[in-house]
Amino acid sequence: MKLKTLIKHLPIKRIQGDDVCEISGIHSDSRQISKGMLFVAVSGTTVDGHDYIGKAIEKGAGAIVCEKIPEQLGTCDVPFVVVPDTAQALGMLLDTWYDHPSSKLTLIGVTGTNGKTTVATLLYHLFGRLGYKCGLISTVCNYIGEEAIPTTHTTPDAVTLHALVAQMAKAGCTYVFMEVSSHAIDQQRISGLTYRGGVFTNLSRDHLDYHKTVEHYLKAKKRFFDDLPAAAFALTNADEKSGMVMLQNTVATKRTYSLQTVADFKGKILETHFEGTELLINDREVTVHFVGRFNASNLLAVYGTAVSLGQDPETVLVVLSDLRPVTGRFETLSSPLGYTAIVDYAHTPDALTNVLNSIHDVLRGNGRVITVVGAGGNRDKGKRPLMAKEAAKLSDQLILTSDNPRFEDPDAIIEEMLAGLSPVDSEHTLCITDRKQAIKTATCLAKKGDVILVAGKGHEDYQEINGIKHHFDDREILRTIFATQHP
Repeated sequence: MKLKTLIKHLPIKRIQGDDVCEISGIHSDSRQISKGMLFVAVSGTTVDGHDYIGKAIEKGAGAIVCEKIPEQLGTCDVPFVVVPDTAQALGMLLDTWYDHPSSKLTLIGVTGTNGKTTVATLLYHLFGRLGYKCGLISTVCNYIGEEAIPTTHTTPDAVTLHALVAQMAKAGCTYVFMEVSSHAIDQQRISGLTYRGGVFTNLSRDHLDYHKTVEHYLKAKKRFFDDLPAAAFALTNADEKSGMVMLQNTVATKRTYSLQTVADFKGKILETHFEGTELLINDREVTVHFVGRFNASNLLAVYGTAVSLGQDPETVLVVLSDLRPVTGRFETLSSPLGYTAIVDYAHTPDALTNVLNSIHDVLRGNGRVITVVGAGGNRDKGKRPLMAKEAAKLSDQLILTSDNPRFEDPDAIIEEMLAGLSPVDSEHTLCITDRKQAIKTATCLAKKGDVILVAGKGHEDYQEINGIKHHFDDREILRTIFATQHP
């Protein structure tokens, strides 16, 4: 494709050199550049792509898109295109390169602190059951139809993301459901994509190691809805204090869902147990294989999205009644000794509270709750004491352990969690750094009718220690223990 054609939609400040040269590909990583490719110099959180323009030229870059031309390279014969924002430009360039794939399918973005994976994945399965070929971009795994594509981030980098959406369009996907992280919004990884709908689940403290304040975190989420086109819909959780904020400046069609107040999609929990929940959704009863208020809210988001996309409400409810929980999200395992273990990805104070409250809603005082939880290393340290405090408040026995310590000392992380506990809380708290041993201890303490919550890692099958991922699966450990138990 000619450079002139590729950049025609960009807000250009100036062009230096020949704009009719042929471009063979696009990348923002100088290491991936080969002869004739367009190098986009993006300023990242840790490195600035402008520092690698020289390296990209050495590797044969056919042209450069940047925010400023380095003085030492100002006289070279490689064309430079100067734009106000290269992160935004990268997405626009990729969209043009792949011939606007997101406009050829229905792309729905799901954002929020908790529930993104559940909502996006259930939508993927729901629309698949309705007979559509769908794509999924999520934390757990990406899918093009039935083909699984491994994932490393909630939302991939711009180059990977646009290539993935292009593959989905080429494969004939009608709908694509995508988790949209606050990092991706802030870093404009989703620039150039056309969304037909946006869904907001909730917002609580998370990723403050990156966003620094809850206000900045909220603004990143809100920007996604601010940028939705008029032809799209914006569906928000009216039970969330941040929910209506998301709709303040959007030009998209505004819709709401709620378990507590008047909304376009209204739900009510009639009865709940560990096998599922009986719900009332827009005055229609439905029994689902999900537990807890947070999951009832997630299902309302799924129902509201499907109906907003023109699907028959009755048919949607029938399919919802048959769907199963997402891997590692309130995943229930039963011990032969009569107690229940629940594995959940909850890794924020709010998520822990939601899961533990859901457990208590079922138990109703009949049985104890034993919680095993840790906190990730090299992430928001401020949430560590808060997580411990919430877990202790809603548990009869708390076991603090290691999560993914990454490059931090796991014992130091546990000490920071302990700081959130009162003397009374500390009396029913154990600290066992070895996560496998912590889980084993919980199973030794549990009696018939009790519930063990193993929180924080959910679907993950590894533990990251000093930059190395070691195989580790909470569910696998529990199943191994249960296999040796005899009633």
